[in-house]
Amino acid sequence: MANTFKLKTATGGSTAANTPITVYTSPGATTTIIIGLTLSNIVASSIAAKVLIENADGDNVTYLNDIPLPQGSAVEVMAGNKIVLETGDIIKVQSNTANSLDTTLSIMEQT
Repeated sequence: MANTFKLKTATGGSTAANTPITVYTSPGATTTIIIGLTLSNIVASSIAAKVLIENADGDNVTYLNDIPLPQGSAVEVMAGNKIVLETGDIIKVQSNTANSLDTTLSIMEQT
């Protein structure tokens, strides 16, 4: 099995408030381990962010809800935890303000 470390980013977030955007989808025949997830507020006001996990088996969850991000701040939402994604699982983020959220996702894919 090959392990590949990758960095995935999403700049600005959705063009509409409270609309989730896909940051990453685990590819076929791949197990993915999320190592880190950082959210950054890029606007001149406070925002609230959300992290969603959509499982391919239909068990969708809100991983974190209403994460407060003051102007110019960033937060590492994993806090030392790891999340395992199976084939077809999706990580999404959303903000209550359009074009306000940069996302950095560190992963390891195992094929």
